[in-house]
Amino acid sequence: MTRNRFDVWAPSASSMTLVAGGVDHAMSRADGGWWSADLVPAGRMIRYGYRIDGGEQVFPDPRSRRQPDGVHGLSQTFELQHNWGDADWTGRQLAGSVIYELHVGTFTEAGTLDSAIERLDHLVELGVDLVEVMPVNAFNGVHGWGYDGVAWFAVHEPYGGPEAYARFVDACHQRGLGVIQDVVYNHLGPSGNYLPQFGPYLNFDVANPWGAAVNLDGEGSDEVRRYILDNVRMWLDDFHVDGLRLDAVHALLDHRAMHLLEEMAAEVESLSAHLRRPLSLIAESDLNDPRMISPRASGGLGMDGQWSDDFHHAVVANLTGDGGGYYADFADLDALVGVFEDGFWHAGDFSTFRGRRHGRPVTPSVRSWQLVVCSDNHDQIGNRADGRRLATMVSRDRLAVAAALTILGPGTPMIFQGEEWGSRQPWMFFTSHPEEELGQAVSEGRKKEFAKMAWDLDAVPDPQDPATFHGSKVAWHELDDADHAGLLGWYKCLIEVRRSYEAFTSPDFAGAARGDEWFVARRGDAVIAVNFGAEELTLPVSGRLVAEWGRADDTDELVLGSASIAVLVDVE
Repeated sequence: MTRNRFDVWAPSASSMTLVAGGVDHAMSRADGGWWSADLVPAGRMIRYGYRIDGGEQVFPDPRSRRQPDGVHGLSQTFELQHNWGDADWTGRQLAGSVIYELHVGTFTEAGTLDSAIERLDHLVELGVDLVEVMPVNAFNGVHGWGYDGVAWFAVHEPYGGPEAYARFVDACHQRGLGVIQDVVYNHLGPSGNYLPQFGPYLNFDVANPWGAAVNLDGEGSDEVRRYILDNVRMWLDDFHVDGLRLDAVHALLDHRAMHLLEEMAAEVESLSAHLRRPLSLIAESDLNDPRMISPRASGGLGMDGQWSDDFHHAVVANLTGDGGGYYADFADLDALVGVFEDGFWHAGDFSTFRGRRHGRPVTPSVRSWQLVVCSDNHDQIGNRADGRRLATMVSRDRLAVAAALTILGPGTPMIFQGEEWGSRQPWMFFTSHPEEELGQAVSEGRKKEFAKMAWDLDAVPDPQDPATFHGSKVAWHELDDADHAGLLGWYKCLIEVRRSYEAFTSPDFAGAARGDEWFVARRGDAVIAVNFGAEELTLPVSGRLVAEWGRADDTDELVLGSASIAVLVDVE
């Protein structure tokens, strides 16, 4: 169907002009600050934009579904006409799943959604359930992480645009893989953000770490919230996506009685019932507040899950011995016991890094699978000074330990692209801002961010250097190496064990204990035992051995060599 109606919200404008096909068309004002125009015929695909109050500049559509010439160019009319092949798809719930995080631009050499499809069979063989795609909404420049998006309804053209995105989701579903889309609603990028020209999308009196806050509770915020909620529905309904990962929700400044996240949870719950498939909302939050993932009926915000930084910090600090910066409170096995037993390590106690008390205890309504856990992710790797992965900081044996703790421990495990074979390729922070001044500001600001971590600032790569981007591409050739292939086999084994024994997907947190160099976690009738030390040790644990790394003897007493792991079931 040809689109011939154009609607835009511009409540403060005294006149609005639609510029379509190079011709000006006066728009009519409707209720609530909306303006509309009809073109007969409009043509199937035409370039268009809006002129505000007779000004010279023509702005792209705030709800543009396609930006063929980038975020500063005109919008293009678009209607998705993909012939979907996922009619039998019934979805994937978060509980029991394994997530794989990828970045379209670096997942393959071509850096497109279509080329990513060619690697999906690898994910199927690995055994993951959900593919979490870093932001794909349109941003200025050719390559970047995607968190500086400014056209939230448009898919980044260098990735292939909206048709390629539909092909990618469809291909995932036909292989039994669900899709979680990473979205950013807490801020807009520094270049190409024309929303304030149209209406009060931002609150310039309040700032978050990225600039002016999104207007969620001030005058005109009803339409701003509707803008976000309609974007949520676009991904889940139009593009058949199975869930959203919501970036840094602690930066959503909302003082209304009903928080935006609660309103979002209610709408997604209704949409899920309508579509008859599970839809998940996963929040990135550093608040350690269980209300984020508590049911709305009991006063929570109703998110299905949230990322758990505490788990990552406890695993990495104990494997690397790093006690600097935000690892300061985690470099002890007590922290690992804490995240296995209670979910959060900081649950109202003092945080050395923050210099204050942080978090609150997990409530009984929270299930272990609601915490998404990892030993590496895009933030933790890319926000190291040089983009180093855990694989370059610890031995292969310790990588195997990290994998076992993450995949078989409480929580929903997430694997970052290349982690499954212990890739040593860095994944750095990269940008391609065309504006020289902005690019220089980003490069200089990057070094300032690391001052508190006591890292070597001379090792910080220039985000604007194209080599930083190209040097972050997934090194698929590493799989030709026996050591990398062996670790990949270990990941496959762990995921199969997780899927085979109910204890490893239990909604309950684990019981855990520690010694000077050892750690044991019990989940139902299953046990994960790890020797962190250099000397052999014996633990009074017996059961049926289903997975091992390093020396592990299945006897009445469990004998573990240095940096080794044993996974047992049917433990009494």
